[in-house]
Amino acid sequence: MNRDVHLLQDDETTIAAWLRRAENLHRTLRPALPADYEGYLRKMFSEGACMAILHVANAPKALAVYRIHHTTFQGLRFFVDDLVTEEAARGQGFGSALLDWCVGKARAGRCDTFALDSGVQRTAAHRFYFRHGLVIRSFAFSKDIR
Repeated sequence: MNRDVHLLQDDETTIAAWLRRAENLHRTLRPALPADYEGYLRKMFSEGACMAILHVANAPKALAVYRIHHTTFQGLRFFVDDLVTEEAARGQGFGSALLDWCVGKARAGRCDTFALDSGVQRTAAHRFYFRHGLVIRSFAFSKDIR
């Protein structure tokens, strides 16, 4: 089984096609994404976000949305907004492969820190992150202000 990671940075037509393929998978993690999924993701891309899709024969198995930015407390930071594996494909190494790809991308970009947030209810995801050497270094606080 040939696994490839596609980084969305090609021409507009290719990006649109990959976003259509990835939308259902992405919504399994983020069901509240706006109805205009493509428009919303393109806005995020214009603000510096990137998306990588691990696929088999153009069928997405896992995806990551990430950003690289400077912070006052972690230096150059590779931050993963979203990391999700197709539910039927969990346990087959797709999530691990994409996480490893992201860490490699962070190293290649000379980032100081690799970070992600995970909802407190996602205990299976936490076990996955611990197995991959991630540790809890801080709490992330938030408040809805709409």
